[in-house]
Amino acid sequence: MSTIATELADTEAPEVDAAPANGTEQNGAAVPDPAVEDAARPSRIEPNLGFKREMAALGADAANRCFQCATCSTSCPLSSPSRPFPRKEMLWLSWGLEDRLVRDPDIWACHYCGDCSERCPRSGDPGEAMMALRRYATTRYDWTGISRLLYRSVWWELAALAVIAAVVVSLFAVSGAFGRMDGAHVALDTFIPVWWVHYGDWAMAALLVFFLGTNIVRMARLVLDGQEVPLRAYLNQLKVLLTQATVQARWRQSGKRIRWRKHFILVTGYVTMFTLVMFLLPWLQVDGAQFTWISLAGYYATFAIGYYTVDAMIGRWRRREQAHRFSHASDWIFLILLFLTALTGILVHGFRLMDLPRTTYITYVVHLSIAVPMLVVEVPFGKWAHLAYRPMALYLTAVKERAAA
Repeated sequence: MSTIATELADTEAPEVDAAPANGTEQNGAAVPDPAVEDAARPSRIEPNLGFKREMAALGADAANRCFQCATCSTSCPLSSPSRPFPRKEMLWLSWGLEDRLVRDPDIWACHYCGDCSERCPRSGDPGEAMMALRRYATTRYDWTGISRLLYRSVWWELAALAVIAAVVVSLFAVSGAFGRMDGAHVALDTFIPVWWVHYGDWAMAALLVFFLGTNIVRMARLVLDGQEVPLRAYLNQLKVLLTQATVQARWRQSGKRIRWRKHFILVTGYVTMFTLVMFLLPWLQVDGAQFTWISLAGYYATFAIGYYTVDAMIGRWRRREQAHRFSHASDWIFLILLFLTALTGILVHGFRLMDLPRTTYITYVVHLSIAVPMLVVEVPFGKWAHLAYRPMALYLTAVKERAAA
């Protein structure tokens, strides 16, 4: 552990007859206030250099170029005089102050509009540094340590996805589904009974809620940092949680309305697909090649997810926009998995309507072998967790301010 010490010059206090305002007087002699003496002592900052190296690997490799000119804060519509964002985060990052940063909810207010990085005179890329901080915070919130493994190595993430995919295929084999593939007409519910899949969805959802929920509790403890908060403060600010989780009102303040609209369409696609899978699957997975009107909702979800993922992948490939100039491996894996989930899902539907039994069944196995690993890995431990952490951080910030008022 390296130490950065700021030494204060030795000075003699002037002699005064009266007791100082910040002290007391005993027998005619001024006695300094201990708090003043503490403030006058040399202050010591002990940065975690291992943390700085880890942040560089997560995308903040240019952060050391920052020389605190404050251009980033003057460029950011979310910054204020009392909370100079992201200037204070760049300072803490350059000093390696891990504990301050992991407790800082402001890193989640940033939606990476890219203005700060475009205007930085030193090419310190504060926007990407905030993205890297969010990746690091995700690893700190996760009590299992899985997030840390996934973000540190792309091979760990790929291995986790492959193992879960193998489990899915094994469950199909154990159920005897592969022995029911022959037939003149498609019978998806006969191939794998819909209630087996439905119960499996609910069990998986309960597992994901447990892991993500416990991680959110750890996040709240870090952000609140011991502050006493009355119950009424939590209740009074619930509207903040709802608005940030649904329409993401804070993002609209960034001035990047086009990106906000695209992401909003993606979120509506998420919600639609979640509703279909968790509550309406028996009306989607049916025997026979008939069309069901509820499939229209599936068309919208496929369009929303497919449109966003293709647009995002093209942007990251071209690297023309500031927000797409740096891509972590986890970003690509998430987008590819999401796209393949939507693609295979609509293919299952199309093959069923064309009454192609074996092709429908094989595609369905492939679809679940992609969708299930993506959900199990990405929702509580990876990129998708941001959808929960971001509104929660803004909510906790509002709660803290309400409690302190």
